Amino acid sequence: MAEIHGTCDERFVAVRDALSNSLEKGADVGASVAVTVDGELVVDVWGGHLGDADATPWERDTITNVWSTTKTMTALCALMLADAGQIDLHGPVARYWPEFAANGKADVEVRHLLGHTSGLSGWQEPMTFEDLYDWDRATSALAAQAPWWEPGTASGYHAITQGFLVGEVIRRVTGQTVGQFFRTEVAEPLGLDFHIGLAPSEFGRVANVIPPPPLPVEGLDPASIMVRTFANPLMVADIAWTDGWRTAEIPAANGHGNARSVALGQAIVACGGELRGRRFLSTAGCRAIFEEQANGVDLVLGAPLRFGIGYGLPSPDAPMSPNEHASYWGGWGGSVIVVDQDARMTVAYMMNRMEAGVVGDERGMGVVNAAYGALA
Repeated sequence: MAEIHGTCDERFVAVRDALSNSLEKGADVGASVAVTVDGELVVDVWGGHLGDADATPWERDTITNVWSTTKTMTALCALMLADAGQIDLHGPVARYWPEFAANGKADVEVRHLLGHTSGLSGWQEPMTFEDLYDWDRATSALAAQAPWWEPGTASGYHAITQGFLVGEVIRRVTGQTVGQFFRTEVAEPLGLDFHIGLAPSEFGRVANVIPPPPLPVEGLDPASIMVRTFANPLMVADIAWTDGWRTAEIPAANGHGNARSVALGQAIVACGGELRGRRFLSTAGCRAIFEEQANGVDLVLGAPLRFGIGYGLPSPDAPMSPNEHASYWGGWGGSVIVVDQDARMTVAYMMNRMEAGVVGDERGMGVVNAAYGALA
């Protein structure tokens, strides 16, 4: 069994063992796992190394790029503002961002952005990574273009664009970027080590991701929604090693943290909006997640998915939880967070060795299943 560090309630020892087994057999190189129940950490463990050729141990404060798990933190910010009456989830995006009404988007609603149904899963204009680091460039291009399908009729995973779309609504309403709002309203009050836009002073703690096989877009129809979404710019995992990627705010994909920070941040939702004596959301504001936005084959991922507002919802094809009021999402390469309001539990798995999956894989599900087994 691989050596594991941290703390684990005896009831949840199977969760710790799932991480140990994954490290022992080489499925993982370095990773962290956390579980909260009633807002308290019952599992906070880590193990392994910073890289295949780097024997530096993964430490308590090691962080990594968690890719699309970032979306749950951005969604949390939007839900908080909606709960406070500053954003109407059913209101038009153009109410807050007038330029967005161009090219037939006057009726696109905020919920369409959060549910991946706005028709803006990628950019029409050619984009480089440097363009992603330019907030005004990335958002103005999305505001100007027409949807690729009728908004509200189907989901098409907004892999990178969702953070810019939701983030610009947040910026227009608050005057703060997503990273600033998250830091001041969530991370600092809770002492969370999660960053949307990473300061260079924190670079020394980062475990670089270990890239997976390339995204399977070679040979596919370049005019397809899938290729247009993932290939402009073509996502490559080692971009996460660069200073430009780390310091930019890409609120759908470049959050840096560990399992503890993700589990505790999402415990706000699992606990009905109140955590550590502070209310961030009403219970009704948390329940807004479960308003179904799409349920069917996703136009980008080509797999059946069920989306609520800001989160994926369990379904027969993605049975992430046995409970009705549970939600989830994961990141390219394997990271995952499950947020269960019925069990008042969160389960988070963050790692550096990426697999081919776009939104999670069996390693994270092994951890999730072990956590639910402990509850049973």
